[in-house]
Amino acid sequence: MAPVNYISDTARLGKDVAVWHHAYIGNNTTIGDNVSIGSLAHIDYGVEIGNNTRIAGQAYIPALSHIGRNVFVGPAAVLTNDPYPPSKRLAGITIKDNAVIGARAVIRAGVTIGANSVVAMGAIVTRDVPDNMVVAGAPATVIYPREEYDKKQKEWSG
Repeated sequence: MAPVNYISDTARLGKDVAVWHHAYIGNNTTIGDNVSIGSLAHIDYGVEIGNNTRIAGQAYIPALSHIGRNVFVGPAAVLTNDPYPPSKRLAGITIKDNAVIGARAVIRAGVTIGANSVVAMGAIVTRDVPDNMVVAGAPATVIYPREEYDKKQKEWSG
């Protein structure tokens, strides 16, 4: 049997959207142009994803979340939408433009990740992250500005 995805009839996908194996895209979700959704990713209902964003495999994007343009969400990252489960009130996550979310990061319901910010792999984010900052740890705290991250990335890349 060929790999199967579920894409809701009410989801709106932009141009050149790639959806890998066994992904789920829920009702009333809007996905911009040039977006990649990895295998086994789950994108719930009412989610908005901006252009040129990449959602890696096994990521969980909960209902009512807003993800900006040029964002990277790493493998198995978990965004939550219920700060006191199980409750009857949900709060999505906001990730602003150009942010990076590392593999297996966990982000608490209602949190905003600032523009150009980086959440390190495995971080547990319990409060808003300011623009242009890198956070790491459990709970996540600011470790340095995005400028330092970009410098390290450039050195690594050669």
